[in-house]
Amino acid sequence: MKQTYRGSCHCGRVRFEIDTDLDHVRVCDCSMCRRRGALNHRVKPEDFRLLTPLEELAVYTFHTHTAKDYFCPVCGIQPFRRPRTAPELWTVNIRCIENIDLDAIPVERVNGSKLP
Repeated sequence: MKQTYRGSCHCGRVRFEIDTDLDHVRVCDCSMCRRRGALNHRVKPEDFRLLTPLEELAVYTFHTHTAKDYFCPVCGIQPFRRPRTAPELWTVNIRCIENIDLDAIPVERVNGSKLP
């Protein structure tokens, strides 16, 4: 069942909301996700609300430049991204969501490191 969740970066400058059934998180072994330790969950654009203007965020791209990694220019936290394999979706770092029990969410492992 979909619920509304609120999230932010560490300093609170970047804020967002998602509507989702938080039934799993994904742990990816690609070079970016592995280094940032993200617990990823994808949502459709209509289920993602950015409460901070996108132009106030910094963006990083690499390799094919399809994925877009958005992060706070003040505290450096990356709360969400546009993934390479589904750039029409938002991938939210669930570690940035308020008031959830991370240990209660099932984990799926994905092999992003195997992408060409």
